[in-house]
Amino acid sequence: MLDTGPIITDHSAIDDNNPENMKGGTVTTNPALFIGHGSPMNTLEMNGYTKAWGKLGRALPKPRAILMISAHWYFGATAVTAMPVPRTIHDFYGFPQALFDFSYPAPGAPDVAQEIAELVKPHWMGLDRDQWGLDHGAWSVLAHLYPKADIPVVQLSINALKPLEYHLELATRLAPLRQSGITIIGSGNVVHNLKKVQWDKPDGAFDWAERFDEAVVEQMSHDPGTILKVAEHPDYHLAVPTPDHFVPLLYTAGLAAAGEGRAQTLIQGYSLGSISMTCYGVGGIAPICQAGRAAGIPTQLPPEHTNI
Repeated sequence: MLDTGPIITDHSAIDDNNPENMKGGTVTTNPALFIGHGSPMNTLEMNGYTKAWGKLGRALPKPRAILMISAHWYFGATAVTAMPVPRTIHDFYGFPQALFDFSYPAPGAPDVAQEIAELVKPHWMGLDRDQWGLDHGAWSVLAHLYPKADIPVVQLSINALKPLEYHLELATRLAPLRQSGITIIGSGNVVHNLKKVQWDKPDGAFDWAERFDEAVVEQMSHDPGTILKVAEHPDYHLAVPTPDHFVPLLYTAGLAAAGEGRAQTLIQGYSLGSISMTCYGVGGIAPICQAGRAAGIPTQLPPEHTNI
């Protein structure tokens, strides 16, 4: 069973006059999540992972807004979407037309974007009013967590020019958002090596993928603030050949370190040998014991060309 109640804390920095953040004179802290999103086909499929995401969404408190940190907005600046109506971006190749036809029409939140940009100062954060939107790392997960698409969503870019330490520190600056009614969700994959995809392992993993994933589970559960220790793991470079899908985890780790001090493993599993579907939660969320086989990817082109 999931714990459907929010964590109750005593953060004096929050605006005590905001009724959205107060219950019985105390401040509520919204959860933070990391979702291993895998193939964008998970959007359309009902499998163990997507059923678990749906169950999780039904148990979470409804936020005033969602901040998404997706592996797929990885470019040379720190920015946040600030348009009133973010478009649905279909940033992949080789998939069925039904996936390109999918739309997630959640509203944006320019006011929340401005709030975030102010909060992280002196770091500079650009307000993207017309360039990006919601990519599949965001909407493939939100389609199950919040299928009504009725909660405002803003998306934070991953600044590809910054070291890993920058993202962990930026996460701690974002932590007060959890006390202002905002749920923060990272979307990526702890293990993500498309060049090592093994078609005969639809729900299995290489030994090196399991070893690294288990090392991250241990670090997140005991000391998420030092998550970068896993970069010294002997399997790190196989598991994380590029940082884009790993960095969203750092935001969840940083939020856990700034708050509860640990992250709970919600779901653990694998896809195609070299992709970890493991998910984490911060803030009184119980494990979900559903996994099984995740959605697959096209076989007619090299996996690294699908952009999953």
